[in-house]
Amino acid sequence: MSSTSSTTTAAGTADGTRLTLDIWHPDCWGLQATEAVDAGLLVHTVHRTVEETVKGHFTVYADTTAQLDEFVTFADESPLTHSTVELGQRSTGTAPSPGNATRELFVEYEPEHSISDTLVSHGFIHDVSVRVEGGVEHWPVFVADGRTEIQDRLETIRAQTDAEISISKIASADGDSPGAPDRTDRLTPRQREAFELACDRNYYAWPREISTRELADELDVSKTTLLEHLRKAEAKLLNPDAA
Repeated sequence: MSSTSSTTTAAGTADGTRLTLDIWHPDCWGLQATEAVDAGLLVHTVHRTVEETVKGHFTVYADTTAQLDEFVTFADESPLTHSTVELGQRSTGTAPSPGNATRELFVEYEPEHSISDTLVSHGFIHDVSVRVEGGVEHWPVFVADGRTEIQDRLETIRAQTDAEISISKIASADGDSPGAPDRTDRLTPRQREAFELACDRNYYAWPREISTRELADELDVSKTTLLEHLRKAEAKLLNPDAA
């Protein structure tokens, strides 16, 4: 996985900056699991145990329960985890769940296999749940510095952890948080990939600049599968109560 150049949407200020960091780092069970299995992961809370290991609360999401089973098996058998406790279906509550199927997990592992402590020690404050998809962690964070200091800190973290880090969003502290609710977070990885490609290729323009068949060929799926992904993505984006 190669590091990409940082892109920004707005400049940070001396009063503080909100960022979304896209991160890959070595020896992470969550990165390996989401790269091996077509599923995503939400990281809610992570705590140190009395044994000085780390125990985290996660939601795994996917298109099917079979993919959830595959993910849980991968996590449980990973040499990077000590234990995996499955809690079952996530309660929907008032917040929409991502994907079509979700499951709650508690996973215990070694702290050096997480980048969380390193980010915090360099002033990057975790904002909302971290999303992990396709072997990349997406961290919404706040840091009380401007852009020059941020770049210096990120270079230090890269050197310390051998991590690959790019900035996908940046805004001033009084602007919208990059972790603010976004309905695209409710899409499965396949739905998001199909919808974003459709937007990039002006599938929704009039007249359309790409056919359904051409779009399906780019994704290497059947036309029926593409239309199913787009239909479900559109339903979730247009209807807050859609499954």
